[in-house]
Amino acid sequence: MSLAENAQARKDRLLALRKRRAGEAVEDEVVNAEPFIKNRNFDPETRTLKKRGNDEDVEMEDTVERNVEGLAEQIIREDAEKRAQELDLFNIAPKRANWDLKREMGKKLAKLDRKTQEATHTLIRQRLATQKGESDDLVGAMKAGERAELNSDDDED
Repeated sequence: MSLAENAQARKDRLLALRKRRAGEAVEDEVVNAEPFIKNRNFDPETRTLKKRGNDEDVEMEDTVERNVEGLAEQIIREDAEKRAQELDLFNIAPKRANWDLKREMGKKLAKLDRKTQEATHTLIRQRLATQKGESDDLVGAMKAGERAELNSDDDED
């Protein structure tokens, strides 16, 4: 096709499109009063979906309904069996009443223990320093405290 033929074909298509949008009848088309609805994957008579694939009209199987069929009765039956069994309170209650509290508080207490130990060490250092009169030298106070502990241990033996 030449450029002129392509341009003329395009103009004809655009003109037909404008007429269709305006609601005018196009010469090439046959206009029906009622639109025709194609039910490609839905059967309006049985109100089910058709299966894709072959040209034959095969309806889809409702697998969800088949899977759920009888599920409610099964659940009711299992619930009745559980209620029939005697409820044993010893199996429900924990053996130690505060085990969950200990589990939750373990991490928090570990932090507090470390800080408590640090605080007691600083208090001991301050006391030893005041006893020896060496409040400026903490290392000297600690060494003096260690010597005093060693002396007290030797005295006890």
